[in-house]
Amino acid sequence: MNKPKVAFICVHNSCRSQMAEALGKKFAADVFESYSAGTETKPQINQDAVRLIKERYNIDMEASQYSKLLDELPPIDIVIKMGCNVVCPYLPAKHTEDWGLDDPSGKSDQEFGLIIDAIEAKVKKLADDIKNNIISFL
Repeated sequence: MNKPKVAFICVHNSCRSQMAEALGKKFAADVFESYSAGTETKPQINQDAVRLIKERYNIDMEASQYSKLLDELPPIDIVIKMGCNVVCPYLPAKHTEDWGLDDPSGKSDQEFGLIIDAIEAKVKKLADDIKNNIISFL
């Protein structure tokens, strides 16, 4: 079975979508390929996100990820919008969801942690939904 390609997208591709890409690779690499992108880029990934993901999961996002534009992605099967609070970027896909997550940028580590917990839970649920054919990507 070909694994679906999942893109986690938001406007800047610097925080939530980057964390989702990292956690998708950690918790669901056997089920789907993880990517992230946005309509704009930042010169670096949010440093609080980098620090907290490294502390919690020992993942160095800066070593394996960078801020990318939507047109840098391969054809995508499943699009996950992180919750843009503006018009989210559009990317064609067979399945699209909006996770509606608040941007933790500039907030406390505790608030960041709540978003990280939510992303981890949603990544694991997405993997289960794909495995159980609840989400069809064919």
